[in-house]
Amino acid sequence: MQDAQNRPDPDELLDRVKEEAAEALRGELKIFFGASAGVGKTCAMLAAAQQEIRQGRAVVIGLLETHGRQDTEAMAAGLPRLPLRSIVYKGRNLTEFDLDAALAHAQTHDRALVLVDELAHSNVAGSRHPKRWQDVEELLAAGVDVWTTMNVQHLESLNDIVSGITGIPVWETVPDQLFDRAHEVVVVDLPPDELLARLKAGKVYIPEQAERAVGSFFRKGNLLALRELALRRTADRVDNEVLAYRRSAAVGQVWPHREALLACVGDGAGADKVVRACARLATQLGIQWHAVHVDRPVTAGGGAHVAQQAFKALKLAEQLGATVATLSGRDVAQTLVRYAREHNLARLVMGRRSRRWPWQAALSDQVLALSDELDVLQIALPHGIRAAVDRMRGRDDLWTLDWRAYGLAVLACVVTAILASPLVSRLELSNIVMLFLLTVVGVSLRLGRGPAVLAAFVGVGLFDFFFVQPRFSFAVTDVQYLVTFAVMLCVALVVGQLTAGLKAQAEVATLREQRVRALYGMSKELASALLTQQVAELGQRFIRAEFGMPATLVVADDAGQLHDIPGGNALVDRGIAQWAYDRSQPAGKGTDTLPASPSLVLPLKAIMRTRGVLVVEPPPSLWMGPEQRQLLETCASLLAISLERIHYIDVAQASSIQIESERLRNSLLSAISHDLRTPLASLVGMADALELTSPPPSEAQKQIGQSIRQSALRMSALVSNLLDMARLEAGAVQLNRQWLPLEEVVGSALSSCATLLDGRPVQVKLDGDLPLLHLDSVLFERVLVNLLENAAKYTPSGTAIMVGGRRWGGEVRLTVEDAGPGLPVGKETSIFEKFERGMKESATPGVGLGLAICRAIVQAHGGVITASNRPEGGACFTIALPVGQPPSDDGSQLSWSPESGGEA
Repeated sequence: MQDAQNRPDPDELLDRVKEEAAEALRGELKIFFGASAGVGKTCAMLAAAQQEIRQGRAVVIGLLETHGRQDTEAMAAGLPRLPLRSIVYKGRNLTEFDLDAALAHAQTHDRALVLVDELAHSNVAGSRHPKRWQDVEELLAAGVDVWTTMNVQHLESLNDIVSGITGIPVWETVPDQLFDRAHEVVVVDLPPDELLARLKAGKVYIPEQAERAVGSFFRKGNLLALRELALRRTADRVDNEVLAYRRSAAVGQVWPHREALLACVGDGAGADKVVRACARLATQLGIQWHAVHVDRPVTAGGGAHVAQQAFKALKLAEQLGATVATLSGRDVAQTLVRYAREHNLARLVMGRRSRRWPWQAALSDQVLALSDELDVLQIALPHGIRAAVDRMRGRDDLWTLDWRAYGLAVLACVVTAILASPLVSRLELSNIVMLFLLTVVGVSLRLGRGPAVLAAFVGVGLFDFFFVQPRFSFAVTDVQYLVTFAVMLCVALVVGQLTAGLKAQAEVATLREQRVRALYGMSKELASALLTQQVAELGQRFIRAEFGMPATLVVADDAGQLHDIPGGNALVDRGIAQWAYDRSQPAGKGTDTLPASPSLVLPLKAIMRTRGVLVVEPPPSLWMGPEQRQLLETCASLLAISLERIHYIDVAQASSIQIESERLRNSLLSAISHDLRTPLASLVGMADALELTSPPPSEAQKQIGQSIRQSALRMSALVSNLLDMARLEAGAVQLNRQWLPLEEVVGSALSSCATLLDGRPVQVKLDGDLPLLHLDSVLFERVLVNLLENAAKYTPSGTAIMVGGRRWGGEVRLTVEDAGPGLPVGKETSIFEKFERGMKESATPGVGLGLAICRAIVQAHGGVITASNRPEGGACFTIALPVGQPPSDDGSQLSWSPESGGEA
């Protein structure tokens, strides 16, 4: 029996074979892993690659980041390199890893190995993949082996921890799944003092960068913390590998290579003390721990108070950080040992309790008898708790007895004796014994375990009384009949218990299969639901069918307000529903929050956010065990995912409509703009030609010609704005950026607006220490011209205009201010939208495109433009541009970040 329980699951074996077949087609990934830059990952990778070359393997460098270090370049000598791909980005030629060249090289070489340094870095815009690790994924999928390097701060799961330790955000990360699926991880470690010495010696960065690094990222405390994280993360990966090997090799014994605890949550009031004690031990030792409860078929459905205590203890363990599970098994000790061996848990923590029966061994003794490699830690329970547990068990057993079933068991035995009495002269006594055994089997099938035990004893007594000489008395003339009675009793007890146990397990399996089928049917119907009302109806129908209780779906809108879906029949308490939604935690009946409420509220937690709550109203007599609660939470998860899917379908449809509308409008604007430019230019030319006609035109004719010319020029400027806006939104404008002084651009804009600003005082105040800015002079001049023109349009004649510039931290702020009426209140942001004007009805010409063009150009430069009203009156437009790093005199540029360093 024990060998059958330890036998591997055929489905698991089949899945494992499929996974191994899929992995065999992939390339092998080897990661040289370190705590920080400078520990020697790149050098370790190159040294190993040189060894592979000597063994005749086709090794090629796909990308190597040496950062100008000569010793790293020397180690790469003799290794062939793939040519890098040249990409033009913002007018500059940049080089990047050539993925296609690596794939082509692998096709012509057997067992090709490609070295790709610095796995976490981002690719240059225009590459096939935005991240370098995605290039590596494609190589692995094509069957190419890859060696690479990475630091611990680039792991996605540890990103926030590293940022909190060092105070420096790390933007480039690698998914943990890729790290865990790597064929091999080589830890390259270096003590912090030695790393700092190498850093000061210039073996990691050039001296200027090294000095900044030591003062920010490379502090000794940071290095110690990063080193511990790297070693712990590698240990976790090795532990997962050991567990996977144990399962694949069907290892039965526990290997205590790493400390871990298993809290055995039993029945009754002492379970929470066991959980808390195990949590304290796990925290003190800094190890993982599990908490399990064995739900036996013999007690399934009975003892609600005891089961509720165990369920609350499991919830407490989950809150304290344990891995929680509810197991099903007839033998508690065997179930616990099997779980401990599957998860390689060497120490079990359980409460010390008294025996219920003198002949029954304690649970700890049963566990130790089944496995000699497990340690059992017993938590002392006070005598009052043990007595309370025993009384609770006895009270539950007493009140849950089905006396009618026991009466039917006795009646069945009596009927068997009556029916067999006429056959006593025709049948052997052994055959009559079979009739009583058959009765015991029937009782166990129909009435359960307890009545089967009673039927076994009653059957032996009736057999002795009616069929054994002397008949109609319990006296026995032949001592051999005592053996017959003993064997008959033992066989009846064993057969009855086995039959009842198998029936209970079959009922539990059938119930679970029905629930899984119901969940599958529900998920299948939810996949085709397109409306929120349909999702609510499906959820209510499932809960009514499986649990027999009403339910109501409450959905949150974009503003976080909850709204009931019509058709629900469960009472909704707004306060509890809002609390559960805001905190994404269950509330109401059966929880620690407002447990006196008649309703249970479950949050609908989807991938992106909580979509609402599910309100169910259990009957007062219904207590939901762990399985029922888990089924209800699974239903809530399916409903949440369906609601999120419907939400994003609506978002996608709205976005598609908006994109098509914008595309149509831009195409229309572009077509109109091109078609109008030619006739407008002709009108301007003809207006100029009127003044050259002979005889000369009269004064009235000259005024008409000037009006035609000005109107045509104004219309031409409007058409130019329309065309520029269409080109900017289509991304057809390429910036020609140069390092320029801000004074030059401002002066050029003022010269262009000299006629428009005639008669208006212009005050220019630019700080003398302004750095060079990386600008497209033509486009940025257009921004200033539009702002100056806007100030001239909406202010009275003679009003002063102020242009200022100053450095503010890591950016330069340029302001254009006037002393006019200012901006309408509440429109400081909306005026930058297309076709939005400050005053809807105004004699001032324009269609509201100038500020929209300004925002598009400023954003293309990586800046931000804002508008506000001045306290003393007038409008103020502020442009914030980032301060870059201008090229030095020798053409080189020095920059450093904790992510950009390679290894020496």
